[in-house]
Amino acid sequence: MTLSRGKTALLWISFLAILSLAIFAYLDREGTLMWMYKNRSLKIAQLKNQTEQWLAIRTWFNSRARTDMPTLTPWSAPIIWEGTVGKPVLDNYYKQQKVTIGLTVFAIGRYLDKYLKNFLTSANTFFMTGHNVIFYIMVDDLTKVPLIELGPLRVLKVFQVEKESRWQDISMMRMKVIGDLIESHIRHEVDFLFCMDVDQVFQNDYGVETLDESVAQLHAWFYNADKTAFSYERRPESAAYIPYGEGDYYYHGAVFGGTPRHVLNLTRQCYQGIKEDKEHNFEAVWHDESHLNKYYLLNKPTKVLSPEYCWDYKIGIPSAIRNVKLSWMPKEYEEVRSNL
Repeated sequence: MTLSRGKTALLWISFLAILSLAIFAYLDREGTLMWMYKNRSLKIAQLKNQTEQWLAIRTWFNSRARTDMPTLTPWSAPIIWEGTVGKPVLDNYYKQQKVTIGLTVFAIGRYLDKYLKNFLTSANTFFMTGHNVIFYIMVDDLTKVPLIELGPLRVLKVFQVEKESRWQDISMMRMKVIGDLIESHIRHEVDFLFCMDVDQVFQNDYGVETLDESVAQLHAWFYNADKTAFSYERRPESAAYIPYGEGDYYYHGAVFGGTPRHVLNLTRQCYQGIKEDKEHNFEAVWHDESHLNKYYLLNKPTKVLSPEYCWDYKIGIPSAIRNVKLSWMPKEYEEVRSNL
């Protein structure tokens, strides 16, 4: 039985209509057929990268080396404690990559007189030894910058900033200046960047085990506390607001880092949050630190540093703290802030 020419044409039209509907369904779901194939390839590549990254982590990080403290976040980011890291593997890797690490620090008012020399001297000795380092120092008085004889592979760059009368305004300015400096200089000069408070001193090797895309520091006073005790900003009026029941950890604003792109994103978002609060005549309880904690709640860090990387000796030395890399300098906070 043969079909008439009219019926054959009708069947072809029906087939093409069904095919068009199928293609349209793909187009509607994926955007374009080409994007569908690109997206699939991208997912495969991402999966491959994740597998390679996991294998790389296993070569230098042992999450079971410490049983007294958590060594992984709920999103599987490593928490770096003494004993969990195979440092020679990482040192060799980053030396082969010839990475450069930046470190920013602000020294304003009495902070410049009282803390900068100790910070720089200890950083010269302990921060990323054996690797290329650029120190970015922001001061309000260039004549007071101490002369430090730097070790090999170290460069010091000094920038003058305006002096603010209130520490709250300094913390706001810090976020803006770091962001501006990343865009104008740092992103062209370093592979990784740390931002630290000047009222600290390095005590032991602060090495490449700390490097990652986005690095957060556990606060010494809250690392072992329940999240209900965290001093987040709890007032809904603030852009830093975190309600009770939410939150992962309490992070210290004295240390944060990552790639320049990630640090730029952090500083810009924190600055914007502080600016919004200021426009509403509001200040978060711990100012930039509150906004930093809100940022990390929404943008999970890829690596978390134990409080050994920023310790306060006023707490004593619990058994969990085995090797202090960086410590707070003893001071009377209100006295120093009142004399800025």
